[in-house]
Amino acid sequence: MSHLITLATCNLNQWALDFEGNRDRILESIRVAKERGARLRVGPELEITGYGCLDHFLESDVCLHSWEMYAQIIKNEKTHGLILDVGMPVLHKNVRYNCRLLSLDGKILFIRPKIWLANDGNYREMRFFTPWMKPGVVEDFILPPEIQKVTGQRLVPFGDAVINSLDTCIGTETCEELFTPQSPHIAMSLDGVEIITNSSGSHHELRKLNKRLDLILNATKRCGGVYLYANQRGCDGDRLYYDGCALIAINGTIVAQGSQFSLDDVEVVTATVDLEEVRSYRAAIMSRGLQASLSEIKFKRIDIPVELALMTSRFDPTVCPTKIREPFYHSPEEEIALGPACWMWDYLRRCNGTGFFLPLSGGIDSCATAMIVHSMCRLVTQAAQNGNEQVIKDARKITRSGDDWVPSTPQELASKMFHSCFMGTENSSKETRSRAKELSKAIGSYHVDLKMDSLVTSVVSLFEVATGKKPIFKIFGGSQTENLALQNIQARLRMVLAYLFAQLLPWVRGIPNSGGLLVLGSANVDECLRGYLTKYDCSSADINPIGGISKTDLKRFIAYASKEYDMPILDDFLNATPTAELEPMTKDYVQSDEIDMGMTYEELGVFGYLRKVEKCGPYSMFLKLLHQWSPKLSPRQISEKVKRFFFFYAINRHKQTVLTPSYHAEQYSPEDNRFDLRPFLINPRFPWASRKIDEVVEQCESHKASKLDIMSID
Repeated sequence: MSHLITLATCNLNQWALDFEGNRDRILESIRVAKERGARLRVGPELEITGYGCLDHFLESDVCLHSWEMYAQIIKNEKTHGLILDVGMPVLHKNVRYNCRLLSLDGKILFIRPKIWLANDGNYREMRFFTPWMKPGVVEDFILPPEIQKVTGQRLVPFGDAVINSLDTCIGTETCEELFTPQSPHIAMSLDGVEIITNSSGSHHELRKLNKRLDLILNATKRCGGVYLYANQRGCDGDRLYYDGCALIAINGTIVAQGSQFSLDDVEVVTATVDLEEVRSYRAAIMSRGLQASLSEIKFKRIDIPVELALMTSRFDPTVCPTKIREPFYHSPEEEIALGPACWMWDYLRRCNGTGFFLPLSGGIDSCATAMIVHSMCRLVTQAAQNGNEQVIKDARKITRSGDDWVPSTPQELASKMFHSCFMGTENSSKETRSRAKELSKAIGSYHVDLKMDSLVTSVVSLFEVATGKKPIFKIFGGSQTENLALQNIQARLRMVLAYLFAQLLPWVRGIPNSGGLLVLGSANVDECLRGYLTKYDCSSADINPIGGISKTDLKRFIAYASKEYDMPILDDFLNATPTAELEPMTKDYVQSDEIDMGMTYEELGVFGYLRKVEKCGPYSMFLKLLHQWSPKLSPRQISEKVKRFFFFYAINRHKQTVLTPSYHAEQYSPEDNRFDLRPFLINPRFPWASRKIDEVVEQCESHKASKLDIMSID
């Protein structure tokens, strides 16, 4: 006999500390879930507060306001009639926990604290919360007095338990617990739990969704059962973008999957599943049955006298299980087009900005930044045309437009809120100036084309008057010190001009009540990692959409955008040699980024991955690359590249402390000295590691068969 139940999970665009806004989005998701006949609704991790509150979690106010919002949710009779799984911080015996609160009809069933906390990479949960280190233990939790008045309860269960209805069993795990080797869902499934919920605050990284879906599908394939995954979506106040993709899986297959990138603040994903399929699937695996019979972990069951799979649906031919569907993945190029675009829109609308300002150099990095803004304009226009009232309201507010205005094209929207400027000098080529102008025309930005030679000359002249000495470029016989200083003058003056234009261009255009524009940076992750940028130049900005994206991926994105958006001008950016254009050009010399750096962008990507993800120091990185890059490069060439990378990484480490907050997209991103917690004053030559590298090089070049000791103790 079929045993049909409709379940709901969701993506919510929550904002850190926006208690009332978060509450309203939770209520809306419950409304939609009920409307679709769901008997269980699951929301994202810490959805009442927003996941990214960071040190605000240490404030007692946050727990207080969470209870206030939770009370308003569960006392609302419109939220009754289904089990609610809601996330918030809870203080139990003076210990702060990251919790799930499960309720039904205004009564709290139990509180489940997170067992395994996320504490690596971008995550610092153990700074704010304590894990529940009592497997299978359930304690009494005394509700705050005001909540007692709402629920009529004084004590509720708190700990590692599951819910037992009349017809099924429900367990919960939270985000990181899915990624651990011994996930809670394993023991739960062996103890007969049929429906497992997962509430997450999982951020976007390029190519990360595959891993997440693989874990969910493999979990349900091995253990059987129904798995509901909920996630936060959007920028909730920091560098991370939470990429949603709520889904429902059963027995290793997907029956419902939400969008990964969207401007919708609330997205509810529902599916009708047959619990008999779970029972049949599990019972057919003999080894699973043996493990279940021998399992020593038995969960305390919180009994509720409710049947979740309604008897009426068993004999209703119009009620059918949701069909299986294939998982959907975006290509990395699409992820770059969509992820930062959604993040920027959230940032812009929540900071009450008027728009963006971008120094458009005519190079591929500023081009990629401009195209991400264009992608954002496309998403906003599409959402507005589809009737998204929140997007329309935000667009009118940002552009200071009337109540009857709706953007009809991305270019129309860009013309009102996106401003670009080519800040040329005598070192700039006609080609870069032309590319910048043509691109601004194609995407619709308000463009300014200026020459800033007089400004540069004034600063150099001022220095000459003050010191009596005039610096000259190396191509004219100057030293490296002079050459670098003259380049930096141009770069830093562009930063000053960028903020000047960002503040005054809305005034120039007569935009009312404008507080100025957000300045966009355009330094990619590889340049940031090596420090190939001027401190406090035009890479210093308010936000940087590409600061966590590699040059290689950016080029792939531009190639994708050229075809997808039908913009042939982008091909010119792809074919151009990457150059800062800060030195004079002659018929024999054109400045090149890769020549200046002494390494290619592709090599930088390899260095970055090995350093951050593989945790390699100079010596171990050299040994790895000795095997990977031979015989294309000699041992000596490899050693020189490795030592050069670490030297410049070290001497420029101080620049990471002032990096513009960047969209986080790459595992090896240096970010702003929070994700990459390394000192900024270290010996740049790494003398001991360099000596050991030299020993290996000498051995390789001498073709000696003697074995080199890995550990040198003499």
